[in-house]
Amino acid sequence: MKALNKLSVVLLLSGGALCQQALADNNVFTVMDDPSTAKKSFEGNAAAGYLAQTGNTTSSSLTASTNMTWYQAQMAYSLWGNASNTSSNDERSSETYQVGGRSRYNLNPSDYLFGQASWLSDRFNGYDGRSVLAAGYGRQILNGPVHSLRLEAGPGVRYDDYHDGGHETHALAYGAASYQWQLTDTTKFIQGVSVLGSDDTTVNSETGLQVAINSHFSLKMAYNVTWNQNPPSSAPDKTDTKTTIQLSYAM
Repeated sequence: MKALNKLSVVLLLSGGALCQQALADNNVFTVMDDPSTAKKSFEGNAAAGYLAQTGNTTSSSLTASTNMTWYQAQMAYSLWGNASNTSSNDERSSETYQVGGRSRYNLNPSDYLFGQASWLSDRFNGYDGRSVLAAGYGRQILNGPVHSLRLEAGPGVRYDDYHDGGHETHALAYGAASYQWQLTDTTKFIQGVSVLGSDDTTVNSETGLQVAINSHFSLKMAYNVTWNQNPPSSAPDKTDTKTTIQLSYAM
């Protein structure tokens, strides 16, 4: 009974159509699957999770995300968004919202052009808003059924609106790599790294494992690291980490 009092509600709901290719966290690497290998003209997923705890400690956590991609013969378009917030003892301790869009155009089976834009609000890490626009060239190094590796780079610009006041605009050099390894028929290893290089460089990394439970359910476990060279004064720590477990249901 004591355990039930402490953990009053645990609810995890997920819905949508799972893509055949595992998707890295959008904060880390937003490259899409090769449109020439897509099996459908549209793929999307949506997920939501909620946790509430009462007793000696009162806390709650809510997350939601969605990703939608449209494929053509040489082109692909994607829209995505996610939101999360956490409260402890009636005090908000974390609140993040993010939306973005991306396009990819295949020049040939190995080379492509891309453009992407995103907006992030993360006031507990010092940003009321962080907008990023980038474009450039990508190359599909490996595209086999077991190993997949993509590299891409290009110029961009970032606009930071700080929570404690003020704003800055940075020209940047964007670079990213995404690797996936199909370990078994049901298990996939994911590693993504992206760099927004400027006088205030940001590095993002995701290491994950995606496991298909059956034809409808899959489980993704991921560890994310974000490093800021010059973090805002209201959130001085340079490194933030996040560990997530997400259950998804394919409709």
